[in-house]
Amino acid sequence: MKQEDVILVDDNDTMIGSMEKYEAHEKGLLHRAFSVFLFNDRDELLLQQRAWDKYHCGGLWTNSCCSHQRLGESNVEAAKRRLMEELGIVSADLEEAFSFVYKASFDNGLTEHEFDYVLIGKFNGTPEINPEEVAATIYKGQQEIQDEIKRSPEQFTPWFKMIYQRAFATYFSDYKDKL
Repeated sequence: MKQEDVILVDDNDTMIGSMEKYEAHEKGLLHRAFSVFLFNDRDELLLQQRAWDKYHCGGLWTNSCCSHQRLGESNVEAAKRRLMEELGIVSADLEEAFSFVYKASFDNGLTEHEFDYVLIGKFNGTPEINPEEVAATIYKGQQEIQDEIKRSPEQFTPWFKMIYQRAFATYFSDYKDKL
């Protein structure tokens, strides 16, 4: 895993420090993150399969993009940076939709404990994936995703299973006609 710091926060998302990313995940410390949900004109969500050698959840399907903000970087700036780095997407209109806190422990001893900002946007193209970050991408509708999670929940990341329904609901109620 590339050396990078995460922003440590309290339960109100007030910054309390920073720490190297892997160490923060070893200690399970609450840190700031973001998750991007990109929808196409057919109201399908762009899913990504995480690269197989990621430090956790390798090979699992998840939302379009997720990562961590850098010091001084807004949620939208961070999301646009990672969309470019992971998926080669240079232009996507993004809106901050909601945030939530979650904690998930993994078999390798790491723990995700994140204050996660969810951003919703539009994208209709074909991503140019960075194979170090992403194994594959696909567009799927809400019912198809729901059916696959019911059939094979182990194929999806924990945070995605927690928020995909809320992301779809928020997209349809607040963003479908705005983006």
